[in-house]
Amino acid sequence: MSNIPIEKLTRAYLKIRAHRAELKSKFTEEDDVLKLQQEKIKHALLMHCEKTGAESVRTSEGLFYRTVKQKYWTSDWESMGKFVIENNVPELFAKSLNQTNVKQFLEENPDKMPKGLNVDSEYVISVRK
Repeated sequence: MSNIPIEKLTRAYLKIRAHRAELKSKFTEEDDVLKLQQEKIKHALLMHCEKTGAESVRTSEGLFYRTVKQKYWTSDWESMGKFVIENNVPELFAKSLNQTNVKQFLEENPDKMPKGLNVDSEYVISVRK
């Protein structure tokens, strides 16, 4: 591709990106309709379990069952942080770094590099019209 004019490569890139966006939009619209249909069916199956007291139901077409799904969150991060420290339970936090905040910290403190911090850098191309 090195002998193809840069203008042509840029034009091709933008054209492909636009086509991908169009395909993605169409897929998302159609997928949203299907998701809504599935949600309505799941609700009907859940109501069947609730009405009959069943935890699972086997049919000639397949098996469905209900389970309890729980999500946990905090509305008070300061208290949660203190709780984690006081009870020595750091595993309550997910092991990930906020990329933006780490980058900002390192830019503001170039002489401070946390032990064990790894950095991957790569050049990327951004194309705009």
